[in-house]
Formats: sequence, C-alpha cells, structure tokens
Amino acid sequence: MNTFASFIVKETKHILRDSRTMMILFGIPMVMMLLFGFAISTDVRNVRTVAVLSSTDNLTQRIIQQLDASEYFTVNHRVATPAEAEQLIRNQQADMAVVFAPNVANRRYDGTAKVQLIADAADPNMAIQRTSYAERIIAGALVGSSMQPSVNLRMLYNPQMKSTYNFVPGIMGLLLMIICAMMTSVSIVREKERGTMEVLLVSPVRPVMIILAKAVPYLVLSVIILVMILLLSVYLLGVPVAGSLFWIFALSLLYIFLSLALGLLISILVRTQVAAMLVSGVVFLLPNLLLSGMIFPVESMPEILQYMTAAIPGRWYIAAMRKLMIMGVDVGSVRQELTILSAMTAVLLLIALGKFNKRLDA
Repeated sequence: MNTFASFIVKETKHILRDSRTMMILFGIPMVMMLLFGFAISTDVRNVRTVAVLSSTDNLTQRIIQQLDASEYFTVNHRVATPAEAEQLIRNQQADMAVVFAPNVANRRYDGTAKVQLIADAADPNMAIQRTSYAERIIAGALVGSSMQPSVNLRMLYNPQMKSTYNFVPGIMGLLLMIICAMMTSVSIVREKERGTMEVLLVSPVRPVMIILAKAVPYLVLSVIILVMILLLSVYLLGVPVAGSLFWIFALSLLYIFLSLALGLLISILVRTQVAAMLVSGVVFLLPNLLLSGMIFPVESMPEILQYMTAAIPGRWYIAAMRKLMIMGVDVGSVRQELTILSAMTAVLLLIALGKFNKRLDA
C-alpha cells in the first residue's frame, strides 16, 4: 500500500510540475465558462430595432418605450414606411422592425389594429427568438386594451431564457471528458514513449495498481474542477443548482469513472502521445460536442444520428445534469441515464482491463 501511495504522489508531483498540464486542467475550464457564459451566447440582447409608424399615439409610444426599456431591444430608428425599415435591415443598420398599422390606437376597438414584426432571418433561430421576445413585450404593453393577446406564455425552469442554463451542463460533460480521458491516456502513453513503463511494471506493485495510481490524481483534480465549475456557474453566471448536490456529485463521479476507463482504453490501443490526443479529440470529444445535445437538440437530428448518439456517454450525462441542476427533479427521473452510464462504465472497464492483461501476457 505504501508503494501504491508513492506512485500516486509521484504522478501528482509530475502533474503539478508540468505547467502545460496545469494550464489545460485549470485554464481551459475557466476560459470555456467565460466564453460560453458571456461571449458565445444565444441570448437575445441589444437587438437594433426600427419602429414603423405613420402617426404616433399613446399606445404606440407605450409599446416603443417598453421595447426600448428592455435589455433585449434598442429602438434606434423611426421611419414612416415598411420599405424604409427593410432597407435599414438590408444595410445591416437594424435587425428587426415593428410595423404599426395606421391609426392603430383608434382601430383597436374593432379588431382591425395590427402590429407586424419584420426580422432578419438570415439566422432563422435568432429571428424566431427575437420575434418571440418582441411578441411578449408587445403583449405586456397591450394589457388593459381590447387588443389583449389570447395566449399567456409561461417559461418553466428558465424564465429569463438564458443560454447559460443550457450550456453549463454541456460544458461539465465536455470538460470532464477532456480531463479524464485525454489527460489519463496521454499520461500513460508518455511512460511508454519514455521507456519508463517497463521499469514501473517490474516493481512489486501489481500492474493494474500502477495504472490506477496514475488515474487517481486526475480523479481528484476532476472533482476539484467540478466544484469550480459549479461555483462559477452559480456565482458568476447566475445558473441555479435546483436539484440535490449529492446526486449531482454522484452522477458526475460515475461519469468521471467512465471517462477514466475511456482514457485507459485509449492508452492501451495507441503507442504515441500524438495518437492518444488525436483519438481522444476525434473519436470522443467532437461527438460529445456535436452529438450530445449540448449545442444541437438530439430530437432535431436525423433518425439515424439519434440512434448513433445513444452510444455517446455525454448525451446521457448532459441530459441527466439538466434535469438535476436546472429542473430540480429527484433521482428517480434520471434512472434511465444512471443505468446507461453505469452499464457503459462497467463494459469499458472490463474491455480496458482485459486488453491491458492481454498486453502484459504478450
């Protein structure tokens, strides 16, 4: 046991002395949280809006003032015709136009008063979001008039519709995979390249324990980074943790073990650090980024891709974390995800350890 502990201390010191490794372990999480929290955002903010009105009255003024007072829209132009508004959008001077029918205040009682929204739909998703936000603000401005809307919107779990609520669970899944799978595989393959793995294997410690000793520091670092991500998400990005912290950590530990098993498997299959980086990046990280539901909803993908995503661990982890963190459900609601991740972890560990023992026998 003392020898096993000394191997853990050795690997920990090696990690702490390597400035590049420390930058990857702690720099990347900070940068990604800041990027996805502030720079890379799908939130609706500061939409340049042009108001189209042939005449002004109290109703149109109230609608324009409420649009301009919100954090989502900035009314920076007022024109008389829709053609002028479309020209401003075409010239990239505006993103959306609100067109009021002539004498809208006088015509609101006979049901002929209309408000039209014209949006730049070059990015269709943003266009839908912008018009949806504008409809809600206009509906609020019309309360008390005969033009009251027939639909009342209520947003559950994310009333302000912040994109960070969607990205934080995805970033957690991506970062834990980077740290555990990639860094573990590179660490073990580095020993192979330097020829020191053979020296370690002839020590009194069992070979499997040597591999576990190299994985333990990354397990501890992953837990530290998990805590750091949760603190940043709550206190910097304002994302609440609505569910049980115990089950959030339990699920994350299971995912960390799965990622460590992936890293061990990669280290057995490849011979160089470059190959380990390529396999980790291409085979695991890109699918986790693109096909896990972090950016694109799984339900919107072609049916064949939906079946393929079932083999991606990040899909189940991110889905479970959204339920636990954002929705605040109990563990019974993530039973399916827990079962699938547990099965994946067991299978990967069996395959990795089996191949490792075969490699030793050879």
